[in-house]
Amino acid sequence: MNDKCAAGTGRFLEVMAAGLGYGLDQIGEAALGAGSGIKVSAMCTVFAESEVTTLVHRGEDRARIALGLHEAIVSRTLSMLMRVGARGPLVFAGGGARNPALVELVRRGFPGGHVRVPSDPQLVGALGAALLGGDPQGVDRKRVARRRARPSA
Repeated sequence: MNDKCAAGTGRFLEVMAAGLGYGLDQIGEAALGAGSGIKVSAMCTVFAESEVTTLVHRGEDRARIALGLHEAIVSRTLSMLMRVGARGPLVFAGGGARNPALVELVRRGFPGGHVRVPSDPQLVGALGAALLGGDPQGVDRKRVARRRARPSA
């Protein structure tokens, strides 16, 4: 979600959803229903929770706050992708890819909008780890490591 700490987007949204009175499965749809987002500047979970609480107590629309949170996450995410020169198609995997607002905002903001979401995106990382750990093709890891270590001709 950001390059300043190890905050996970899923946990961040889980805390924010609770603060807004939504379930994690509801916050994305609520955000998409808002016409415009309310800017939320804090991306640290603790500070953002305090900011969201203040906005709710002020009577701000919860869906607009939710959209503002999603916009902040996606803005930071797209900024990091652009810094590393990401080009499409982009595969959006992980639990966050189950959130319709995150997916829609990434599609809108990613150059060309070519974003793919696998079925069961929350399982992609685990499947990759299982494939690597299980070594299904009997790959000789030492031989692969030696090949990688050789300079290219």
